[in-house]
Amino acid sequence: MTQAPPSSASPWAPLRRPVFRTLWTAQLASNVGAWMQSVGAQWFLVEHSHSASLVALVQTASLLPVLALSLPAGVLADSLDRRRLLVVTTALSAVAATVLVGLDATGVLAPWSLLTATFALGCLSALTSPAWQAIQPELVPREEIPAAASLGSVTVNAARAIGPAAAGLIVGFTGPWSVFALNALSFIGVLVVLLRWDRPQRPAPLAHERFGEALLAGTRYVRSAPGVRRILLRAGLFAVPACALWALLPTVATGTLGLGSGGYGVLLGVLGAGAVLGVFALPALRRRLSSSWLLAGSAITYAVGCAAPALGSVWLLVPVFLVTGTAWIVTLTTLNAALQLSLAGWVRARGVAFYLLVFMGGQGVASFVWGLVADAIGSSDALLIAAGLLVLTGLSVTVLPLRAATGTLDRTVTALSSGAPELVFEPDPTDGPVTVEIEYTVRPGEAAAFVTAMKGVERSRRRTGAISWRLERGGENDHTYREQFAVRSWGEYTRAGQERWTGFDHETLDAALTHVEGTARSCHYFPVP
Repeated sequence: MTQAPPSSASPWAPLRRPVFRTLWTAQLASNVGAWMQSVGAQWFLVEHSHSASLVALVQTASLLPVLALSLPAGVLADSLDRRRLLVVTTALSAVAATVLVGLDATGVLAPWSLLTATFALGCLSALTSPAWQAIQPELVPREEIPAAASLGSVTVNAARAIGPAAAGLIVGFTGPWSVFALNALSFIGVLVVLLRWDRPQRPAPLAHERFGEALLAGTRYVRSAPGVRRILLRAGLFAVPACALWALLPTVATGTLGLGSGGYGVLLGVLGAGAVLGVFALPALRRRLSSSWLLAGSAITYAVGCAAPALGSVWLLVPVFLVTGTAWIVTLTTLNAALQLSLAGWVRARGVAFYLLVFMGGQGVASFVWGLVADAIGSSDALLIAAGLLVLTGLSVTVLPLRAATGTLDRTVTALSSGAPELVFEPDPTDGPVTVEIEYTVRPGEAAAFVTAMKGVERSRRRTGAISWRLERGGENDHTYREQFAVRSWGEYTRAGQERWTGFDHETLDAALTHVEGTARSCHYFPVP
């Protein structure tokens, strides 16, 4: 049934759990290394190129792989052992980072080879992210998921506070190669922690799901989950204009503000520090504002941060960027927590992959576009356009808010009580498509309510595997209705009933059955050989 919203637990409560704390610390160290590498890469291009679009390509090369790889990565994370997947991708990331160190140390690193290495690391990050986010609910109870989401954002934003400032100083003294080396070491640290993590065994699935089938199942789930789709929409509306600040800040720092690598690192550090402060403010904000109004306020606040560089005052930017960083983490945490609480466990990594596709992939494409806009009209003017779009994003909450039940639906997997049907033969898991017909006798005067309730049943059927669905009314009897839906295979049908049906799906079906007399009669049909 519908669950109460998670309580406002302490923002640091998940750190009391040893496994979460160890993995969180390792991720923080890795993110510090990643931010140092990003600053080193951007500053390398600033020194070797004067093109804003080329500098913006660092962010594009890091984030664009999400467009191609996040959905396959989500399928892998839902199909394979997530710990083993993380071990492989982290080890490969360490190798790629080490190659980049060697190229710079030997003096053969050029702008396009740097972008190629950055793209390779972006690909591995895209393969890692769905699995990393999907394990979070395994580590904490449901009431601590919002706090865990906040702390997950802290690993990024605290790293943003530490990494860029430290990288600016290190690059100034030794050059980019040293920050590339520290990034490689951070991957090795994460690898050690993952190898030592004794992850509990998960229940074995009924049968191995083929890659294509798993990808289609994830797509059907998101398409039939209105709450998840609205979260994705809000993520895209914010990410596209918001990424302009991250993409264009290097050229604004050197051009408009006249800063060196150290000053640029300090500005990124202030943004990161503001995000960390946002963790302390979030519990109080959640008690006073709904999630939708938090998204509206943070978008408009972030717009101020995008517009502020046009004034050309470093001293003004420091307090403004502090609040801008808070706005960034409020948006990320609100969206991430809402998503985690809205996804069933069997499809969590694939749902996260769609979110990353929109939020991170959208930034990858938009960063390149913002770079082109900056080349045409200047970085400060481009940021003013982004600020205007962010204001519109905030105002759009009045017509496109998060759905009222977001984060409160029971997504606990519970098998259908009807169990397996009694058939006259034993189907093979690949047999199909399977057509299911269920006949209902509706109580007099309750037909309209039954039809309305069955719209929710349709979404449940489609989320759990149905490729088609229809509801028909009997011609000879006003009170007879027939539900018909098709599933690609018998194995898919079995998984739907035993591994995918959730508490909320039960609640939805029970609401429709309250209008039915007697017991519904079902039949299952298979293709004739």
